[in-house]
Amino acid sequence: MGEKCAFTRRSYAPGQHGQRRSKFSEYGLQLRQKQKARRIYGVLEKQFRRFFELAEKRRGATGTNLLILLERRLDNIVYRMGFARSRNEARQLVRHSHFMVNGRKVNVPSFFIKEGDEVSLIERSKKIPVIVESMEQANRRGFPGWLEVEPSQMKAKVINFPNRDEIPMDIQENLIVELYSK
Repeated sequence: MGEKCAFTRRSYAPGQHGQRRSKFSEYGLQLRQKQKARRIYGVLEKQFRRFFELAEKRRGATGTNLLILLERRLDNIVYRMGFARSRNEARQLVRHSHFMVNGRKVNVPSFFIKEGDEVSLIERSKKIPVIVESMEQANRRGFPGWLEVEPSQMKAKVINFPNRDEIPMDIQENLIVELYSK
């Protein structure tokens, strides 16, 4: 959701009638948070529902578990490593077989990364200008503490999974849990 997104640019809906109703129902707020999370991570409804069911089965807070599961996707890890400027770009790079997980080519964006997995760029992709430029920007910006990134070798190791504090999204996951708990 960038600067062109109508919802983040203004506090009301786009269009001629967007300013009419300013108050959302409880359901509307919950739905808005779920849709926001889906759009940020680029996940379809059925996939998101599956992630929620997995998060529910795990020990701990369901909302936090949901965000951690979404962070574990390969396309998100590639984005967090700095190989791509957006999650959509990361998804496309994964689909085009530019990455290996533990030495094996993986081209499935929803591939679940485990603790200790090593994600690296294949040799022929290390000279692609878009990837090199993205890595330079990421070096200046910094990397998450739960990833051990080696920019010179273009690889990273997942040390552990993030806590809720380490996920910089402004998503109210408790509203998503309430929505699905009905």
